[in-house]
Amino acid sequence: MAQALVRFLAAQRTERDGNRQPLFGGMFGIFGHGNVAGVAQALDQMHDLMPYYQCRNEQAMVHTAAAYAKMHNRLRMLACTTSIGPGATNMLTGAAGATINRLPVLLLPGDIFGSRLPAPVLQQLESPHSQDVSVNDCFKPVSRYWDRIYRPEQLLSSLPDAMRVLTSPAETGAVTLALPQDVQAEAFDYPAAFFAERIWTVQRSRGDHEILQRAASLIRGSHRPVIIAGGGVLYSEASPALRRFAGSCGIPVLETQAGKGTMRWDDQMALGAAGVTGSSAAHDICRDADLVISVGCRLTDFTTASKTAFHDPRVRFIGINVVEMDAFKHAALPVLADARAALEELHEMVAGFTTAPGYRERVEQLRTAWIEESDRVTAPTGASPMVQAEVIAAVNQASSPADVVVCAAGSLPGELHKLWRARDPKGYHVEYGYSCMGYEIAGGLGVKMAAPDRHVYVMVGDGSYLMMAQEIVTSVQEDYPLIIVLLDSGGFASIGGLSRSVGSAGFGTDYRFRDPRSGLLDGPPLPVDLGANAESLGARLFRATDRASLETALAAARAADRTAVVHIPVDPAARAPGYGCWWDVPVSEVSEQPRVQQARREYEEGRKKQRRFF
Repeated sequence: MAQALVRFLAAQRTERDGNRQPLFGGMFGIFGHGNVAGVAQALDQMHDLMPYYQCRNEQAMVHTAAAYAKMHNRLRMLACTTSIGPGATNMLTGAAGATINRLPVLLLPGDIFGSRLPAPVLQQLESPHSQDVSVNDCFKPVSRYWDRIYRPEQLLSSLPDAMRVLTSPAETGAVTLALPQDVQAEAFDYPAAFFAERIWTVQRSRGDHEILQRAASLIRGSHRPVIIAGGGVLYSEASPALRRFAGSCGIPVLETQAGKGTMRWDDQMALGAAGVTGSSAAHDICRDADLVISVGCRLTDFTTASKTAFHDPRVRFIGINVVEMDAFKHAALPVLADARAALEELHEMVAGFTTAPGYRERVEQLRTAWIEESDRVTAPTGASPMVQAEVIAAVNQASSPADVVVCAAGSLPGELHKLWRARDPKGYHVEYGYSCMGYEIAGGLGVKMAAPDRHVYVMVGDGSYLMMAQEIVTSVQEDYPLIIVLLDSGGFASIGGLSRSVGSAGFGTDYRFRDPRSGLLDGPPLPVDLGANAESLGARLFRATDRASLETALAAARAADRTAVVHIPVDPAARAPGYGCWWDVPVSEVSEQPRVQQARREYEEGRKKQRRFF
């Protein structure tokens, strides 16, 4: 059965716009009790059909697979195999991230015996209510498709369904096929046709003509329209169509984390990042918008500033999305369509429309003011330790337009969203649907595997680094060199800042010894050398303390013969401004601490701006 599984996966192809390619680029795995005699044997026997990649952590390999799929615009992907028990459940966090971000990954966890004869086996979860339960049932809520293969012939129906979901723009996410370890090794006379090349055509769905006409009417009747571009624009390769549409209609474009890069930073219609982590220009243009055109966007709380970004009580929304749930958000007129197809059709329908000269002038003024402000925020300060925004600017300047920056969690994503100047649709890769600490290095590996000709800059804080750094070893082993910029702030700087904003004074967020007098973690800093740790994992190490040494280190890392780490201390308290956007983070309604009481009063003022219904 395991041999049939591998052979089937190797025969799958995707096709869009006439471009055909293998669906699977290989399989990651850690072998153990539950897959070593099944899937591992099949990969060994069929290594010419399905490349095998060794990793160090099961969660990390799912992040790597998700990043690989994202870089390929969801047209190619990787599979992941694990042992039963902890090997399987280690993938849960990665599965949740993939599904939340609508990225296809195929998960193949080993499972208990289908025969149940030796039960309970090592690492089996026993239930007093059913024998049809294992830890792999935990994957059900975080998978878009889930099945347990009790008989080898069940692959004949389950695998095509799994491929259908993986290749669906609207339904994709994590797909889990739980594989009982005895069933993996059982034989069945599979029909030869099962292993024939199969092409999964990724269609460009077209919107309903009447709905598109209504959308065109809303656009023609608007005075202060704005476009919010999400990840769907990139996945449908709609950036050129978006630029043409926005430019001819005079509609400014804002970008979500997943959509950043859809516009060059210096495009005349680009006003930068949207929402809580957005630019001052985006904040100002949203405040008075009378029409919001959401393209391939989930409209999360960060994008809408927890539903406080749009102040016009009559603002209308158009939702262009392949996912029905997203298209209807904020009482939008739903255009259920591929982003590129919808933009091209709308462009024809609104031919001749353009916003008023006064609005275009305002867009240009806001754009110019934002460029000046971002220059100010990232300007060299000479401070030691360095300011994070200045580090971002230095990395941005050291990179080439086609290079990729990767990040996921902490304070870095917010500042990258605002300050990174994207020059290529695939040059910005920040996982922010789940904002998963530990994604960065594993995700960077997936990006590099998908685009080996690009330099990949992984920007990671010390908190995320400590959660999952071991895929440095994999990058060295497989010869996928990364440039890792490790910003060391001595603790959980992002959540420390959030803690202070809600009156909790950064409690439990600094990396310090426990003070025996206070009983708190407010003693001396820990003597941890993360740079030396990275070097011990096989990376080249370069240290920096100021702008000059950082530029030298970045140049050396770019020229290194394998994965390189640039270690630089940064000021945990120095942050780029927030430009007036609000994020709903509840503050304790009852507290004896005055600072919490004050934070609660400020929170209640913020909630007054929140729209309760659209």
